[in-house]
Amino acid sequence: MSNIPQAGQPAPDFSIPDQNGNSVTLGDFSSKWVVLYFYPKDDTPGCTTEAKDFTALYQDFNTLEAIILGVSPDSEKSHCKFIDKHNLSITLLSDPEHHLIETYGAWRLKKFMGKEYMGVVRSTFLISPEKVIAYAWPNVKTKGHAQQVLTKLRELQ
Repeated sequence: MSNIPQAGQPAPDFSIPDQNGNSVTLGDFSSKWVVLYFYPKDDTPGCTTEAKDFTALYQDFNTLEAIILGVSPDSEKSHCKFIDKHNLSITLLSDPEHHLIETYGAWRLKKFMGKEYMGVVRSTFLISPEKVIAYAWPNVKTKGHAQQVLTKLRELQ
């Protein structure tokens, strides 16, 4: 877990396509907080819950000058279907080669039913307007997580 960026460290920059194929970089959000969250797969139960919870709190984050970016290995097309199906208001980034996912230490060994494999471990990073990691959640449980992030953002502002 040593390659997971920690609070106080500069946030690694990135350039990655969103669901519409537009290139998104950390620098695009000067003077804004960034909630960068990594999740395994579009339209699966836990990932849907998390995306819907962030969407439900979207206006609260927006009021606090924060943008929400979800990242998974899914394609832009998959992201568009996911957004349309669940009426999501957050931006989803496509990282099929795992470059950004690995940079933020979210590509790790997972265990399921006795088998080990590499995959996306649900993780969230709260990045300050100065592009520094303000807080990191390296192992996220979906229930109540979006509210936890919002509460932490309010504490830090």
